[in-house]
Amino acid sequence: MADAAARLREAMGRSVLSFPLTSFTEDGEIDIAGFRDHVGRQVAAGPAALFVCCGTGEFFSLAEPEYEQLLTAAVAEVGGRVPVVAGLGYGWAQASRFAAAAERAGVDAGLLMPHYLVEAPQLGLVAQVREVAARTALPLIVYQRGQVRFSAAAIAELGGVHGVIGLKDGHSDLDQLQRARLAAPPDWLFFNGAATAEMQARAYRTIGVPAYSSAVHSFAPEIASAFFRAFAAHDDDTMEKLLRGFYWPLVELRDRRAGYAVSLVKAAARLRGERVGRVRAPLTDPTPDETTELEALLDAGLGLVGATR
Repeated sequence: MADAAARLREAMGRSVLSFPLTSFTEDGEIDIAGFRDHVGRQVAAGPAALFVCCGTGEFFSLAEPEYEQLLTAAVAEVGGRVPVVAGLGYGWAQASRFAAAAERAGVDAGLLMPHYLVEAPQLGLVAQVREVAARTALPLIVYQRGQVRFSAAAIAELGGVHGVIGLKDGHSDLDQLQRARLAAPPDWLFFNGAATAEMQARAYRTIGVPAYSSAVHSFAPEIASAFFRAFAAHDDDTMEKLLRGFYWPLVELRDRRAGYAVSLVKAAARLRGERVGRVRAPLTDPTPDETTELEALLDAGLGLVGATR
């Protein structure tokens, strides 16, 4: 587990975290060949790690056999070039079954996503993580988002749970996150997992959390990589140009409809010629007019990258 954490920590200083899409056929079945092609393109673009079958990968719509097929394909395609982290979720019993499948597939770690539906006290949130950690050999990164928000005291307790190595944050509450960071073991991994995380990247860095996930990497690694290079170099001028000309308009489009944090990403990947298919219900694809708007925005972002080289 220490080796997996060390490998992830070293990689997170070099690039963004990629969350690949799950490819579906026109009939809505998983498309392993299309998925492997997409994963191969993602790895070739140089991310720090791949987080497979997570939120952007529509984990919530996958059957357990499909999930294991996808993870097995991802591990084979990656071939050890970068760490592969698998999404885990729902209640602890089902999350443990997903963890067992992830172990069989040979992934490096698990991302324990928010449990299903119910709100719970801090004691219960910690117990949920303990139950999964006790049933898997995978190192676990816990994800706080939605109804899951860990107190500093809960983070301190999780820091003593064998196998738990870090936290992905999706709340963007920097005061709460700073308290969590101070309460955690000094070797814990923290990263910004907000939707369109580049928008908050500089703010997160001010409290010691520079690493972030990038949904944009799933369809435009050129843009995501250009932003990361500017971020790493503290090049505020380039970051401002990309934020104003691409990321902010993308967020405005994303916020028009629930679920577009995934649907727009998948539509943009299709516009780039990626064989990823459409989203599964309950998500919906963007309208033709929105797709045209997205295409123009994508062209603008790629143009900005060319101008900043």
